[in-house]
Amino acid sequence: MKNDWSNTEAKKFVKKYKNLGFSKDIALRVYTSRLLGKNKELVLHGGGNTSVKTRIKDIDGKNYEVLCVKGSGWDMADIEPEGLPAVKLEPLLNLKKKKYLSDEDMVSYQKRNLINIKSPNPSVETFLHAFLPFKFVDHTHANAILNVTNRPKGLNFCNKIFGNRVCAVPYIMPGFKLAKKVNEIYSKNPNTNCLILMNHGIFTFGDNAKEAYDLMIKYVSQAERAVKKLKAKKIKQINKFSTKFNPNEIAPIIRGLLSDNNPDQKFIVNYKLNNYIKYFMNGKNVRSYSSKGTATPDHVIRVKPFPLIITPKKNSSVNDFKLTVSKAIKNYRKKYINYFNKNKNKVKEKKVMLDTSPRVIFVQNVGMFSIGKDLKSAKIAADLAETNAKVIASVEETSKYKFIPEKDLFDVEYWSLEQAKIKKKKKLLEGNVVVITGSTGTIGFETYKMFKSYGAEVVLLDYNLERLIDLQSKIKDLCIHCDVRSKKSVKKAFNQICEKYGGVDILISNAGTATNGAIGEVDDNILRQSFEDNFFSHQNCASEAIKIMKKQNINGCLLFNISKQSVNPGKNFGPYGLPKSALLSLCKQYAVDYGSYGIRSNGVNADRIRSGLMTDRMIKTRAKARSVSTNNYMRGNLLLDEVKAEDVAKAFFHLATSKKTTGAVLTVDGGNIAASLR
Repeated sequence: MKNDWSNTEAKKFVKKYKNLGFSKDIALRVYTSRLLGKNKELVLHGGGNTSVKTRIKDIDGKNYEVLCVKGSGWDMADIEPEGLPAVKLEPLLNLKKKKYLSDEDMVSYQKRNLINIKSPNPSVETFLHAFLPFKFVDHTHANAILNVTNRPKGLNFCNKIFGNRVCAVPYIMPGFKLAKKVNEIYSKNPNTNCLILMNHGIFTFGDNAKEAYDLMIKYVSQAERAVKKLKAKKIKQINKFSTKFNPNEIAPIIRGLLSDNNPDQKFIVNYKLNNYIKYFMNGKNVRSYSSKGTATPDHVIRVKPFPLIITPKKNSSVNDFKLTVSKAIKNYRKKYINYFNKNKNKVKEKKVMLDTSPRVIFVQNVGMFSIGKDLKSAKIAADLAETNAKVIASVEETSKYKFIPEKDLFDVEYWSLEQAKIKKKKKLLEGNVVVITGSTGTIGFETYKMFKSYGAEVVLLDYNLERLIDLQSKIKDLCIHCDVRSKKSVKKAFNQICEKYGGVDILISNAGTATNGAIGEVDDNILRQSFEDNFFSHQNCASEAIKIMKKQNINGCLLFNISKQSVNPGKNFGPYGLPKSALLSLCKQYAVDYGSYGIRSNGVNADRIRSGLMTDRMIKTRAKARSVSTNNYMRGNLLLDEVKAEDVAKAFFHLATSKKTTGAVLTVDGGNIAASLR
């Protein structure tokens, strides 16, 4: 493993954070924490922790010896000083001789001794860091170390690999009990500078940041070399076979079945495939070695104790797969319930079963589908599953994978301190996938912001590539260049959405163009083009969304930007108004045809919204057509107030969340009786 320490970079960190008011100790702690955190072979997504013992002045003006340790919710890869809450050290050390401390008391005691009570909760490993008498302490879940420990006679293998300055610690659940055990072992072996925690990870420590970091790289490298020397034999693979479906075609089926027990609990399903995943999932004995636990206990809260393995039939169709996966998920739920019932009676506290849906599904010869409450969670599950695949497969090449007992894994999965890392207040649209066409326009982007604020995953489609590229540079959400007038372009976009998110819940069909002209004089080509832009584009998107929603079978919602022109034509605006009238009928037709599937179809009847469609130039033209000033034209409604894009966004949101409303058109125009509907 490469040592990435750089004296030049270290000095830059010291200078940068000194200017921000932080000490050299904190600056170097941030620097090496990031070095460790950015190496995926060491830690992933909040895993591991680091600390430094230093002095800090409190509000009383006194200097205190403190332990600055990684706080809950922070990731080592991009940690800042705020992610290293300072805990007074002396009170922690005073508990060295205490025999027992409950998790609740441990957390409370650590929080009471924070210098700043607004800091994040200190790591559950805080006492372990405190009890080691070194300035810098580093902890990772290095793949190579897990490869060494997660096998029969792993302890003997450790003793063979490492020198007498390394001590192995038998598996104990993180917390005060582990801290006590580490203190006991270190007290008997004061020359040690590294601890290997069986089936868990590695701690290194030193009197300066570089020493602790160098030791981490040194011992992980030793483990890597030791594993390479073992006689390896490739895992036997199943025969290759082809299927008559693509991942994007089956993702919505999987997604729908995951919510089978609770339609209000929607998941994001993310597809991924690479050589590591392919090798692991296509092993002949994958059902055996994948069911023995995760690479390190921390992973279980994200990926559950075992994945779901599905073997499709050769040349199976989408319908064939639907039957296969339906049965497989039902069996997985039964297996998880048995796992829960078997282990719940072995713990003192009463446990409430978590949802029974898998978080990782391997479809052999197809790929991996990772699952989460949002895209971020699904991708984290994918990364952890890939790491598990690497570690487990590597062990299987030289031995047999062996992990902690199932009951111990259960303890971690249902440990309140671990669940607290991932439990957050659920937002209204969490787990929902929203697709917006014409998304770079004023109305489209306001609608994006509205739905995003309520926790939805939002995909932005637009034909204007330049504006889309600019938007993508500012937001992390998926932006797709799509010509909604083209069925091929629309299908390609929705296929991409299904691979990344698993499906679609809400389509906001917003794209359109505005064309003027007296209807008896307008060129046929212009009129036909307007129908392509303002009617068929909506039909293209809606019909594709419907196919996906039917596969999911967890309801769905179509929302159309219809315009008041559909019911209240404006003079010389027929080329725009006629296709909008057809769109109104289309909206209602979808409500009629697909209501029985739980799919709703509604529209927004908006008027006079400043946007890319209604430019200043168009406003002047329309005002002139009605013989009024531009100001009076924009405020020409019963409320005498201009309607804005954010008002349209609110209307879309209202219709999206009104679960018993379909075939409705919501007017957003400040009041125009001539354009009002029932």
